[in-house]
Amino acid sequence: MSIVKSPLPDVAIPEDVALLDYLTADFDAYGDKVALTDGPTGRSYTFSQLKVLFRVCGSALTRLGFKQHDVFAIYSPNLPEFAIIFFGVIGIGGTVTTVNPLYTVDELAHQLQQSGASYVITIPMFADKAKQAMVKCQKIEDVYVFGEAEGCTPFSSLLRDDGSAFPADVQINPREDVAVLPYSSGTTGLPKGVMLTHFNIIANLQQMRQKSLSLDPNTDVLIALLPLFHIYGMVAILAIGLVQGAKVVCLPKFEQELFLKCIQDHKVTRVSCVPPVVLFLAKHPLVDKYDFSHVKELVNGAAPLGRELAQAVVTRLKYPTIRQGFGMTEASPVTHIAMEGEDLPGSVGQPMPNTECKIVDIQSGKLLGEGEDGELCVRGPQVMKGYLNNPEATANTIKDGWLHTGDIGHYDGTGNFYIVDRLKELIKYKGYQVPPAELEALLLSHPDLQDAAVVGVPDPEAGELPKAYVVKKGDSRVTEEQVMDYVAGKVAPYKKLRFVEFTDQIPKSASGKILRRVLKQKEVERQKKD
Repeated sequence: MSIVKSPLPDVAIPEDVALLDYLTADFDAYGDKVALTDGPTGRSYTFSQLKVLFRVCGSALTRLGFKQHDVFAIYSPNLPEFAIIFFGVIGIGGTVTTVNPLYTVDELAHQLQQSGASYVITIPMFADKAKQAMVKCQKIEDVYVFGEAEGCTPFSSLLRDDGSAFPADVQINPREDVAVLPYSSGTTGLPKGVMLTHFNIIANLQQMRQKSLSLDPNTDVLIALLPLFHIYGMVAILAIGLVQGAKVVCLPKFEQELFLKCIQDHKVTRVSCVPPVVLFLAKHPLVDKYDFSHVKELVNGAAPLGRELAQAVVTRLKYPTIRQGFGMTEASPVTHIAMEGEDLPGSVGQPMPNTECKIVDIQSGKLLGEGEDGELCVRGPQVMKGYLNNPEATANTIKDGWLHTGDIGHYDGTGNFYIVDRLKELIKYKGYQVPPAELEALLLSHPDLQDAAVVGVPDPEAGELPKAYVVKKGDSRVTEEQVMDYVAGKVAPYKKLRFVEFTDQIPKSASGKILRRVLKQKEVERQKKD
């Protein structure tokens, strides 16, 4: 029984450097090399251009009265300009909160209100939703748009600034100042703002450069298919690519042929995936029409990848390995990843440098040893400052300096970790987080329902599908379809219920907590029979 550390030596993490300065330290050396490209259109920016545009954007925002610690919301799919506003805000000491572009008006308004955002930027397609959310949030001063939309200010107006108002005297405290405020449900409950400091993100970038993603600026090309609003795309693709001089190809959504064509035409060398993308690459006939010879490896994250699927994609595409990693928004995000060249099916690898891990008994908190399943806990410089305005949730997640992940796993004799289950309630649908508590609250607002519980049903393609067990009120004649439609009209598409089952009673503990494990076991047994 012991605490497990990385086999690699600790890396030096700058204590007094702000994130933008860290990111752009080598941009002059990369010069006119292409840094960001829009996959569908080919629109590109070089490193030299980005360095100027970050400053121009920050200067324009300063003229508007946006100042240090103010919050700017990005409600957009993946575009090269996402990075410009993102780092422009951070460079002047502001905080970026990233919003899922699939959010409904109410979901967007909730995050804007809770985060304290004063501006939001989106695309023309979502402009109406952003303007409706603005009405609900009195603090929002303006809605910007990439392109043009009625009633919105074009993002291009920010780029006409000369950069002279960029504040030279902003004093950023890297350990305390929050650079990014993504939202996560953590181990339980509704989405919460995760306060990630400049130091947290720099630490994780330093750790990745040492172990998991050491890139060659002359040859490496990354593809940003995974959403940049999510911590995986934001840090483990966009930021890690830019800081090392790699080219990043942005895709606003998953379109099969465009995805494959961009990998081929841009000679992408590393493909960051989630299991549904791996499944596509392993089995879809379209893949055979494209050249993947320049791809060095796949890296899977966000959700566990089964051994069989990992082997299937390796066999088909003739990769030497497919690596898995583990992380969470609260850890900026990466805590574990398999070493390059390792072939460990099912393993998320060893801890990152500067990272300590332990497995503890779920009930007693007792330290467990090799091969024993318990909750994974992590300690390191990448662990968040805490949840915004939620000290109770912070205290329940970080205990004595240890981040309790809510994931169940074990480690082997070589210090490689395996995730086998989730203690936390989150449903993972195609890598997206679906909080059961949020759906249950909606179901309980239905006039014909008395009680409800939501669990994830295993699915080979999506990972899990949200299913609701509901108790009708009295002699109500509400149908399963009506319940699903009710929820679908109030949430983003990935949160929609895929199944509804009526039941007489929701299993609960003596304290009133829903016994999800009872319902999940019921689903497992049902699938075995089928």
